[in-house]
Amino acid sequence: MRHPLNIRVNFSIKCNLIPASFIRKISIMKRSDKKVALIAGALGLPALTRDALRKNGWEVFVIGIQNFYDSKLHPDMVIRLGAAWGAVHELRRRGINKLVFVGALGHPRLSEIRPDLWALGILISVIKNQRGYDSMAIAFEQALKKRGFELVAAQDLAPDLTFTKPGVYTKVKPTQSDKKSIDHAINVSHVIGAADIGASVVVDKQVIAVEAAEGTAKMLERVISMRKGIKKSSGVFAKMTKPKQNLKIDIPAIGVDTVRAVANAKLRGIVINTKSCFIIDRDAVIAAANKAKIFIVATDEHPHK
Repeated sequence: MRHPLNIRVNFSIKCNLIPASFIRKISIMKRSDKKVALIAGALGLPALTRDALRKNGWEVFVIGIQNFYDSKLHPDMVIRLGAAWGAVHELRRRGINKLVFVGALGHPRLSEIRPDLWALGILISVIKNQRGYDSMAIAFEQALKKRGFELVAAQDLAPDLTFTKPGVYTKVKPTQSDKKSIDHAINVSHVIGAADIGASVVVDKQVIAVEAAEGTAKMLERVISMRKGIKKSSGVFAKMTKPKQNLKIDIPAIGVDTVRAVANAKLRGIVINTKSCFIIDRDAVIAAANKAKIFIVATDEHPHK
């Protein structure tokens, strides 16, 4: 029987024969549970997400989508929408298999995407599931999983991106009348969400507006136009999670612009879900709401899946 010492010595000698460059490459490829790639679309949310992830101990590799990402982001890599293979190769080289998607891309036409072969396989999987936005999001996640990538929710890795506890986050508190509007808005949100129509609704005793393909901002513009003659604020704006919403790529969010629009619409306040709605610059949002004298309520009441 060979002596254990000889085994260790021989192993050490063999390791010394391995080129240092190969050792470095293996080191780079070693996966870490604290590594994540942030694929960044438009506006300021990707930068806030990057900073929150790093604050929570994550090593973040930022990939900016050309013509979308904010120039202030300074991404580690830039790719064209649809040109995925270069990023895939780099992520595998770095041992990164967790992906976070944040930032708006709008609704690009297929002709604008021009997918490479890797992205084409993903796109085909998604197109086969065009029963609604939620089903397409699930298909997208499953297609990535088959190729070795895990889609993760940024708010799960960095909870401070959301309001984690239920309650009122502003100086102004909802009245009993407001609470009735809040309950009504939550119920309506669940109904339209179950039908995959939208996530936002405005209620003032009755339903004033429901979000559709136009998006939240355009819906609030409509409400502002409809309520120009109103002097006393009443009613609420609710932005809730849909029952089957994939919160890994379809994340509700509110920001200072949302607060201002709600105030301009002569509404009393905002209601959102805990742990699943991004607050874009929390301190600024709360300060804007206090200045406008509207309330922000976070609720644990999520729709049944």
